[in-house]
Amino acid sequence: MIDGKKGTYNWMRVWAFRWSRRFRTMFPSARISVEEARRLKKQMHDFSSGGLALFWQRQGIYAGAAILCGFYYSIPIAVLCYLLCQATDLFDSFISLRVINRKDHSFRHSIALLKWLFFSNTLSSLAVAVFTLLIAKLEGPTEHFSSLFFLFAAGLFAAVNNHQLPQVLAVRLVIYGGLFIFIPGADIWNEHTSYQSTAWLHFATALFVLYFVLECSVIFLRLYQKGLDQLDELRAERDRAQESYEVKSQFVSVVSHELRTPLTSINGSLTLLRETDLVKNPDSAARMLDIAHKNSQRLSKLINDLLDIQKMEAHKMTYFFSAIDLGELIEEAAQSVAPYADQFETVIRVASPKRPITIRADHERMMQVLDNLLSNAVKFSHRGSYIELSASLDDDHPVLTVRDFGIGIPDDARDLVFEKFSQVDNSDRRDFDGTGLGLSIVRQIVDDHDAEIDFESAPGEGTCFYVTFPPSHGENTD
Repeated sequence: MIDGKKGTYNWMRVWAFRWSRRFRTMFPSARISVEEARRLKKQMHDFSSGGLALFWQRQGIYAGAAILCGFYYSIPIAVLCYLLCQATDLFDSFISLRVINRKDHSFRHSIALLKWLFFSNTLSSLAVAVFTLLIAKLEGPTEHFSSLFFLFAAGLFAAVNNHQLPQVLAVRLVIYGGLFIFIPGADIWNEHTSYQSTAWLHFATALFVLYFVLECSVIFLRLYQKGLDQLDELRAERDRAQESYEVKSQFVSVVSHELRTPLTSINGSLTLLRETDLVKNPDSAARMLDIAHKNSQRLSKLINDLLDIQKMEAHKMTYFFSAIDLGELIEEAAQSVAPYADQFETVIRVASPKRPITIRADHERMMQVLDNLLSNAVKFSHRGSYIELSASLDDDHPVLTVRDFGIGIPDDARDLVFEKFSQVDNSDRRDFDGTGLGLSIVRQIVDDHDAEIDFESAPGEGTCFYVTFPPSHGENTD
């Protein structure tokens, strides 16, 4: 006897555990994206606002059903069922108002409100089911026209107006569908009717109507989900348009500033040069020519960067790949940037590899990558410091490294480093203009070489950029 009780107890525990798992799967878990959380919030809002808008329509349905039941069957049962439906409907409306007027918009609160909606709609569905079942009892083993028609109306009403939340729609359809089968099925069971009886016809008709209600529910649910998908697409398109507008604004702002400054300087230098006696002031003339020359180079670099960005976005960048020795490449890059580094009293220290390291790449573009990295390192280094430029092998991966010991990059600016027209805002940095295109171009060139670029930085301690090539690029010789 004890063993029997134990077996029953264990079976009940297993049954309860299985159903609790099924119940939990009806609600989203804590691991959900921001978009999914926002979508759930909109579904709940649409469901609740739609339910409140139909409040008086439901009152008319309840009143009409109660009047018919009281006139043809039983006034006490009609009054009792009407009050029961009213109580559950008011509770349901109260929960919907809480959803509409919520102050806490967190995902955790959304889940709590979703469970309350599930609970309140379960109660209102059971109230309708009790009302319908009592009418079916009063009708007796007949055609059950009134009870099944009320149930059909309730199911269709749920399909049309409760499709925003599949969890709520499911519980209503389960309750109404179960009752749809139970009412005519009970007649067949109790009366022991044959297959030629009209009771079986009523049962088959109920199944057909139930299928119709389920099909309507699926159609409305899919239409609503499609609407949500289209809304998400429109929102994403709006965000992309906003981002494009912001990039355009940044482009106009940066380019206008970068063009105006050197052009003003060139124009001023040429004006003074024209008004200066070159024979009497050769040093002044040379200085003004030097200023004009440097600013013309700055303009040329800006235009070349813009052209490169345009080619990259159009996927029309042309590369000429060949075998390149990294040791020779870093020596050439250091010599190229040395005059610029000298202006800031910065030294570039080159650490050449002990053995030749060869990659297959575009020489001009690799020089462009190192020029941008070294120029940035000089720009953000302290005057009189040094920069380390090296090439090495890391697990058969050729690696180019540019390390400075300057101001570093703040952690919250990491995502801005490789973006177009963006610069790290740091009050400690040297006042130096720039387009914010250099590192964006660097990343694209590196990507086109099937390589990777990343960096490590600590504010106040410096930054280390490294470009890692795949092992297949390496050809090492003794």
